[in-house]
Amino acid sequence: MPVDVKICGLKTTEAVAAAVVGGARFLGFVFFAPSPRCVTAQEAVALGDSVPSGATRVGLVVDAPDEDIAEIVSYAGIDMLQLHGSETPERVADIRRRFGIPVMKAVAIADDADVERAAAYEPVADWLLFDARPPKGASRPGGNAQAFDWSLLRSRQWRRPWMLAGGLTADNLEEAVRASGATVVDVSSGVEDAPGEKNPDKISAFLRVAATVGLPDPAGAS
Repeated sequence: MPVDVKICGLKTTEAVAAAVVGGARFLGFVFFAPSPRCVTAQEAVALGDSVPSGATRVGLVVDAPDEDIAEIVSYAGIDMLQLHGSETPERVADIRRRFGIPVMKAVAIADDADVERAAAYEPVADWLLFDARPPKGASRPGGNAQAFDWSLLRSRQWRRPWMLAGGLTADNLEEAVRASGATVVDVSSGVEDAPGEKNPDKISAFLRVAATVGLPDPAGAS
């Protein structure tokens, strides 16, 4: 069956248009200054104007203070917060309660211990996102074009909906979905020409693959 897609790190109207036309269910806007994909609340409002009501606008923050989150929630027109830092379960619960919108917690995965650690966020987050652990010395926790062993997620049953992220491209998407069991995926660097430079054609290609993942191969039908 097709998988749902989140296109993250959107900065241009052309990239947003490609995501919307291609059927992305989630559109992500980054509010983290060290990221080459960072936008302001005002820029996110302008970019989000063309997002249809059926799509979810996600605001990514990293260990952000309450005043920054308040500005994003109040002015950026987002529907969900993505917490991509070292936020504890207690902090996640506090943000969810304080700001009154759904919260997704990103968890860095490298081994089985990381998968087990993610369980602590199930009672407090609306969504989980599994991303690769960033390489040593990385300036940002995600968007590093790094993948992890997708099969670590295969046998685990989660009480919350979840997304697979990290190093995904149109070329490896089907393999990633089959290995992990993911039904929702998140892509950023895999649809770029350079960090922060989304390619609308790559966005369209990724979404076309996502629409067919899991469907029978007509060439192999008897």
